[in-house]
Amino acid sequence: MKTTSIDTPLVSVLQDSFVEKENNSKNDKIELASKRKEAFQLFSATGIPSPKNEEWKYTNLASLVKEKFSFEIGKLSKDEVQKHFLAFEAYHVVILNGIFNKEYSQLPTASTEFEIKGLNEMDGATLQNYFARKAYSSNDGMSLLNTAFSENGICIEVKKGKTVSKPVILYFINDCRKENTLVQPRILVIANGNSSLSLIETFVTIGSHTDFTNIITEIVLKQEAHVDYHKIQDGAVNSYHVGTTEILHEAKSTSNSTTITLGGAITRNNLNITLDAEHCEAYLNGLYLINGKQHVDNHTVADHAKPNCYSNELYKGIMDDHSTGVFNGKILVRLDAQKTNAFQSNKNILLSKDASVNTKPQLEIFADDVKCSHGATTGQLDNEALFYLQSRGIGEKEAQRFLLHAFANDVLERIKIEPLKELLLAKIEKRLV
Repeated sequence: MKTTSIDTPLVSVLQDSFVEKENNSKNDKIELASKRKEAFQLFSATGIPSPKNEEWKYTNLASLVKEKFSFEIGKLSKDEVQKHFLAFEAYHVVILNGIFNKEYSQLPTASTEFEIKGLNEMDGATLQNYFARKAYSSNDGMSLLNTAFSENGICIEVKKGKTVSKPVILYFINDCRKENTLVQPRILVIANGNSSLSLIETFVTIGSHTDFTNIITEIVLKQEAHVDYHKIQDGAVNSYHVGTTEILHEAKSTSNSTTITLGGAITRNNLNITLDAEHCEAYLNGLYLINGKQHVDNHTVADHAKPNCYSNELYKGIMDDHSTGVFNGKILVRLDAQKTNAFQSNKNILLSKDASVNTKPQLEIFADDVKCSHGATTGQLDNEALFYLQSRGIGEKEAQRFLLHAFANDVLERIKIEPLKELLLAKIEKRLV
């Protein structure tokens, strides 16, 4: 195990912190406590992944985890937090330094649509069935670490047959004004039968010290449920992010996932979708637009475990300056998953000779009655298209902006929340200029 992990003083600090939390968490549900303990035992053996681990070949956390981190609760005021709320109608949920802050949030006093509660308040059987389903099998040190420290996690549960009338926005706000901060938020979302939810995750760093977020979001879609999930990252130069999203489909459910990365020093996004019943649909959309020395690594898995399911994936990247991108996408079609339709595409544009991308689309098919395709392209802007626009009197820079805007718009057009789409278009327009 040591050959694929990073052994640093941070691991020792985490071990001490876990023991302290265990001594102060006597009220944990049995199911939560046992999963946390098992995860930490596995993390102690596995450690923080290094590039010697094939799944982390292009993303190196070594320099980051050598630093000292604080695990303190943020001291930001309510006004300082709420000024970061997106300016459209929504339910606003504040996660301050990894911990749900009900006082700073804006939620209905009594909702017939959904409820939010701590993991320790959940039914034991639900925890056993849906919490940390994949943390152990993946053998990923960062997922194990988050699970071990998930005692302050929350569950958002949409009630059966209900459509949440407004988007639910999760604000992960980190107070890094005085020292480096390591936070590990844990979110479990359960969309009960025939329910519908639009969920948005945003990340904000306040302060100039290093911000390290290690987050897991688990989403369960029960029969005929529908979830639109959006992850929006526009991190600062001192922001480091490792995020894992696990989506489990039950019968006739639909998910639409969009991951947008516009900034951050190092960003690792894992999106793992399991179609675990018949007649499910999953749409995976991603856009990464980075510059400077930023690094973004997108790992996706569409796991077709049952027959008669559909998945469609489109990820696009624009890299400038010395930035680096990674796309590793896998379609897995299991033996019993006949009548599967699965499609995957990754397209990248390099704006600088010093920018680079490593792309690895994968198909693993064990069934014989399927329709699957995958592909990847990497290149520069189309010279013929540039020439055509310039021949119509459009300047070179403006022509480049038009083409890049059209390239990114393929992903943005898949976002159904119009105010969010407009906000992202404005951000990207500003970046392209």
